[in-house]
Amino acid sequence: MAIAFPNRARSYDETARRIRFLGHDGMFEIRFSLDIDVLTNGPAPAATSECDYLAAFDGLRTKIIDVAERVYGSKRENLIVLKLSDFR
Repeated sequence: MAIAFPNRARSYDETARRIRFLGHDGMFEIRFSLDIDVLTNGPAPAATSECDYLAAFDGLRTKIIDVAERVYGSKRENLIVLKLSDFR
């Protein structure tokens, strides 16, 4: 079964400096984390606060989901950390 992202919820983990979001592979919940470096060194370099990070995530959601699908397809783990290198 393919990964799906029916829930648009996301949250900022200040300690880890990551945006967390969920995907579902059938009945299995897959946790994703996006390194903030993707937003600060990538296409949204002006992001500096939780509000900015979440807004940047929302603006890049389609690309982030595309990368999440690709990375999950190659790893099939229940926790995936997306790094800047995954976007190149």
